[in-house]
Amino acid sequence: MCTSPESLCSFCPQPFKEFVEYVVNLKFDEEPNYAKCISLFDSIVGPNPDIRPINTDGAQKLIHQVGQKRGRISLEGETDEQPKKKVRMGMPATQWISVYNARRPMKQRYHYNVADSRLVQHIDKGNEDGLFISCISSCANLWALIMDAGTGFSSQVYELSPHFLHKEWIMDQWDRNYYITALAGANNGSSLVVMSKGTLYTQQSYKVSDTFPFKWINKKWRDGFYVTSMATAGNKWAIVMSRNAGFSEQVVELDFLYPSEGVHKRWD
Repeated sequence: MCTSPESLCSFCPQPFKEFVEYVVNLKFDEEPNYAKCISLFDSIVGPNPDIRPINTDGAQKLIHQVGQKRGRISLEGETDEQPKKKVRMGMPATQWISVYNARRPMKQRYHYNVADSRLVQHIDKGNEDGLFISCISSCANLWALIMDAGTGFSSQVYELSPHFLHKEWIMDQWDRNYYITALAGANNGSSLVVMSKGTLYTQQSYKVSDTFPFKWINKKWRDGFYVTSMATAGNKWAIVMSRNAGFSEQVVELDFLYPSEGVHKRWD
């Protein structure tokens, strides 16, 4: 570290310098003493959490969580019980997550940070080149979409709607034998729904909910449906389930942290 803690914190109260010194001197694999880190600032924020000018509830909880196995909510089998513990609400993500699959060469393109007004331009150009939308997502009310020539779709329609989701439009497309193949929601509550022909689906159902609809998913599993799309907008969830999705079994899991344990468990 080129800048010393003294120089870095020269205009800050003494606890900031002590905190930086502690962090800098931590070993790579050393577990931080969170209680000590918080207590360093007692002299400037006060020892009573209830009257502090900043909220340290999250940090206080973290002290008790360190060393304990983190909780997870898993939905599998035939359980009908709504989990009693707090689950992740439909809050939007703030990071990009990309997944790449190796396959035979094919034409593919992507667009990101696309404003509502430019969606038509990109999608129409892709359709002219024989591409269909295979994936969409949203961040900060801007859209990202991937279009490729390997979807197997024969026709495709989409709607950008201020509603999450636009029921009447979806019902009309179902009547025309289109099925939802991609779905995304924006922070402002709007949604982008893509429906295609040429899928293997034979029937679909969807649900919009303020909390994750565990019971509804369980019911649909028993009826032969599987989750094929999901999205969030504001604090709402949208789940799409399809018949003849090609799956033999499915598990849904919600987690506050990356579910590495759950992923490896399912692989095994």
